[in-house]
Amino acid sequence: MAVLNNKFTFIDLFAGAGGLSEGFIRSGFKAVGHVEMDIDACYTLKTRLAYQYLKKINKQEKYFEYLKGNITREQLWTFVPETMFKTVINKKITDKTLNDIFNDIDKLLNGKKVDVIVGGPPCQAYSLIGRSADKKKMKWDRRKFLYRYYAEFLKKYKPKYFVFENVLGLLSAGNRKYLNDMIELFDQCGYKTDLKVLNSEDFGVIQKRRRVIIIGKKEDLNFKFPNIPVIENNWEVKKDLFYDLPVIKEGEILNVAKYKAPINEYLKYSEIRNGIDFVTQNITRIHNKRDLKIYKLAIIKWEKEKKRLKYSELSHELRTHKNISAFLDRYKVVDPYGHSHTMVAHISKDGHYYIYPDENNVRSISVREAARIQSFPDDYYFEGGRTSAFKQIGNAVPPLMAYNIATKLKSSL
Repeated sequence: MAVLNNKFTFIDLFAGAGGLSEGFIRSGFKAVGHVEMDIDACYTLKTRLAYQYLKKINKQEKYFEYLKGNITREQLWTFVPETMFKTVINKKITDKTLNDIFNDIDKLLNGKKVDVIVGGPPCQAYSLIGRSADKKKMKWDRRKFLYRYYAEFLKKYKPKYFVFENVLGLLSAGNRKYLNDMIELFDQCGYKTDLKVLNSEDFGVIQKRRRVIIIGKKEDLNFKFPNIPVIENNWEVKKDLFYDLPVIKEGEILNVAKYKAPINEYLKYSEIRNGIDFVTQNITRIHNKRDLKIYKLAIIKWEKEKKRLKYSELSHELRTHKNISAFLDRYKVVDPYGHSHTMVAHISKDGHYYIYPDENNVRSISVREAARIQSFPDDYYFEGGRTSAFKQIGNAVPPLMAYNIATKLKSSL
């Protein structure tokens, strides 16, 4: 997966922590701009840009000094041209900001073209879970219409391709009204589109994550979704993904720690371990005694029966409410002998859905373990603290999946 010459350009809309960008840059694309409203995610993007620049000029030791806490973020950024950071546009995309964002990108382009636009608006409004939790079924949620802004970028920059990513709920939201509307709108912008549901497992990610991917091509009436090669993925969470991480207990913070084992086939293939000899942001939550008891029950049940612990199976003293008919699977153990279930942003609120699979080390997973499940490399640093890091990771597109999409598009370009 060696990075090639940056011949083709892209813009990342609703960029988040940069999962899509990481995959496209790894494939050899050059990022013209990242548009993102969350300030912590923008800091994460800038820190990653610093890494990419310093690696390019063979001075990545400056970046490692930052990861180790020996220099501040401000000091790190002094080693990077200020113009690079202007590619991160910290603005919410609205009617009022659209022209300002266009002006920012125009200055960055300086008359050059854009080959690809990537991104996916916030998915909560389409999500099945989000709709079931909202009494109004998110009927009036403005986020449902953010694809209209996406179309404005297509009209303005006329890329050869675009890649639009979102949750499976998009296929059913409003009886497919929103999906049909956006396909029609993209068509009006001059793009023939095709969509597929892709599973990150097919591209080497050790996570069951199915997403709707819409790809559009400019002025190609015969366009069909590209055939992206899939791989056999028999790797496992415990044996292949977590095996080398230093031991960490509930409530611990290991910002810098040595690996406990050498690199294996999977970590080399995925580039999760890509050169540094230490791991960062291995940070876990503190849990109360009640949750730890429930976690242990969930782990034992999964180990013995390969079944999830249901809330209705808990004793009365372990329950906090009387509802034993809905959301019974609120406690989930990460499968140690297979692939993780889907990583979502709710992990920022509690760890119940991502329990570490070891009854002798009862806790929820760490920030670094969550990042690995999403296929982020170990030197990828998430700014903003633990809660923000979890949110950024949960919302991201797995870089390994993005890399495979980008590589296929690059061959077409």
